[in-house]
Amino acid sequence: MPDARSFTRVMLADDHAIVREGYRSLLQKQDRLRVVAEAGDGADAYRIYKEVKPDLVIMDVSMPGIGGVEAIRRIRQWDHSARILVFTMHQSAAYAVQAIKAGARGFVTKSEPPDTLLRAIAEVMAGRIALSPDIAHQLAMNRVADEPSAVDALSPREFEILRMLLAEKSVNEIAETLHISVKTAANTRYLIRAKLGVASDIELVRLALRQRIIAAEDMEG
Repeated sequence: MPDARSFTRVMLADDHAIVREGYRSLLQKQDRLRVVAEAGDGADAYRIYKEVKPDLVIMDVSMPGIGGVEAIRRIRQWDHSARILVFTMHQSAAYAVQAIKAGARGFVTKSEPPDTLLRAIAEVMAGRIALSPDIAHQLAMNRVADEPSAVDALSPREFEILRMLLAEKSVNEIAETLHISVKTAANTRYLIRAKLGVASDIELVRLALRQRIIAAEDMEG
């Protein structure tokens, strides 16, 4: 067996316990990976990271309260050397760009085979950026078509507030969750609309659908 010091200590952050159980099982089968902590939301991920200081965080971007992008931003602000790999259902280049801007070192979608996640872990631990093929393809096509996403102009904090607005959170709820003033939340909402060139919530939703930030089924019910 490898010496304990050679293990990569991994923290999992996902709000679905059954999902964490699934990829915990996958990771524990690897000789040099050990799951040492788990979190069910972004705030817990940030708190537990500071307590455990794992070698690698594997994190979803959609979680209750502060989302993954905001959690990544906070962790990287606290520890500039933190290695964070996003593992998510969001097949969206816009999400990937924001996660990388916030400090993530990789972005893998859950639709990819398990080996893709394992390869991404190796890449991130080697100090390289890792993207799953579907996301890399989207980014390449955007570059070839010279069509940068309007959402890419947002900062990670602005993107998190956009995500919360799309989840129908009020300005007061956003302010409370992110520990900012109501005025700051309202001003940021205005700035987001200005940057994206939209004048109403309906236009904001339409843009989010086009950019795959949300799916049509998210709007049902």
